Amino acid sequence: QVQLVESGGGLVQAGGSLRLSCAASGRTFSSYRMGWFRQAPGKEREFVGSITWSTGSTYYADSVKGRFTISRDNAKNTMYLHMNSLKPEDTAVYYCAAALLGFKYDNWGQGTQVTVSS
Repeated sequence: QVQLVESGGGLVQAGGSLRLSCAASGRTFSSYRMGWFRQAPGKEREFVGSITWSTGSTYYADSVKGRFTISRDNAKNTMYLHMNSLKPEDTAVYYCAAALLGFKYDNWGQGTQVTVSS
């Protein structure tokens, strides 16, 4: 059973930076794609970005491209979301998720709150 635990959320001023972590366990993730999603109050959950675990290849939503970077540490089985130049509209609960390559995301963490003040 895949387990995902996010951490690192908090309150930051606009223009600031934050790093989220997603500790993964329960599988060998070489055949997985890991993603970050976010959900703001009253809005649908939206895709932020993803990384293919085996290759490190990343993909980002246009709204965060150039500001957010996803990385992973194979030894720690941990994925990171490095967020720079944060904006108030980045305020949301951030979730990490895992999917076998070619399949939908079906493993989710509990989420971590990010609040960006103006």
